[in-house]
Amino acid sequence: MAVQLTDYQLQAIDKLKNGSILCGGVGSGKSRTGVGYYMFKVCDGSVKVNGSGSIREMKSPRDLYIITTAKKRDTHEWQQECAAYHLFEDRENSLSNVKVTIDSWNNIKKYQNIYGAFFIFDEQRLVGSGAWVKAFFNIARKNQWVLLSATPGDQWSDYIPLFVANGFFKNKTDFNNQHCVFSPYTKFPKIERYVGEKKLEILRSKILVQMEDQRTTIRHNEYVIVEYDKELYRTVMKNRWDPYDNCPIEETGKLLYLIRKVCYNDYSRILALDKIVKDKKCCIVFYNFTYELNMLREYAEETGIKYKEWNGEKHEELPKGESWLYLVQYSAGCEGWNCVTTDTIVMFSQTYSYRTLEQASGRIDRMNTPFQDLYYYHFRSNAPIDIAIWRKLKDKKNFNERLFIRRNGL
Repeated sequence: MAVQLTDYQLQAIDKLKNGSILCGGVGSGKSRTGVGYYMFKVCDGSVKVNGSGSIREMKSPRDLYIITTAKKRDTHEWQQECAAYHLFEDRENSLSNVKVTIDSWNNIKKYQNIYGAFFIFDEQRLVGSGAWVKAFFNIARKNQWVLLSATPGDQWSDYIPLFVANGFFKNKTDFNNQHCVFSPYTKFPKIERYVGEKKLEILRSKILVQMEDQRTTIRHNEYVIVEYDKELYRTVMKNRWDPYDNCPIEETGKLLYLIRKVCYNDYSRILALDKIVKDKKCCIVFYNFTYELNMLREYAEETGIKYKEWNGEKHEELPKGESWLYLVQYSAGCEGWNCVTTDTIVMFSQTYSYRTLEQASGRIDRMNTPFQDLYYYHFRSNAPIDIAIWRKLKDKKNFNERLFIRRNGL
């Protein structure tokens, strides 16, 4: 067995160091690169690479811990990547008797007392100052580590745990004191702007290793305009009336939920999907809410199309066959799995997060996909909220509910 590594992966391995962030596009091979760094530079071991070289015992062996998503742990993707390097969860069969442990972020606290190992943190989950971040700090102080992420941060505050772990700041308070200006008129602390951003850019460049892959896939983004009930939308917006439960709307959050429901619950989205399915046959469909899932289920059952689901309740595998639908909820399944049996994703409704959109899009944009042309169909109406979300995502930004509420006087 030989490991296959591209030139850009080998270059990234050479640039990585303890505490680095390996940043590469979704499906660019960050996992294999991260294990390569562990094997060659951390443990000073050797395996056959691209048909040359040989297997050699590690001069500085240390156990490997991989903290990843629950789905990626359960689908054994990391086990396959490690096996290429002759690394296994069974110590007796693993090169230099190192033990590989693969677990989810939900269990990170179990590993706070590990010392002298190497950790790969897969996907950026280190936001805020909760239990996961505290466990990460404990691990980072006692072990070597790298983090793999296609989208490590949307704003400077997302980098705080990584900056602190690298010793750039004492803690979150130190970062806030040096670089954050908070809004004085909010109930909860809200960063109004950042100062000293040039310094932050320099610090980020010290730990960020950008992996430029040369995939030949071409993404075709098609924006499909669908209908919405304008009168119902106005009823909800102007009268603050819930037409589904026939009662007043008291909370702004509920108001936004309902105007999105007016848009996403429109049957024109099913008609648009049907045209795509008849043409493409096999489609992954991303959605937000349960009422969308119910519409999609009903459509699949009425037309006889095979379908499977990935959401908070069901974790089904990808369907097989000549025609199928894979119904995936953004929040539950936008990352940690891949598919090379279709070239089509339908965004049945829009997510608020550009990061989530990019992660979802990457499910089919993999290094080993047989397709060169990939098709993404983004459904949106001309309703004000749909347009506002679309504009933010187009600019690679997140949609802000509070800003929308303020601008619309809600």
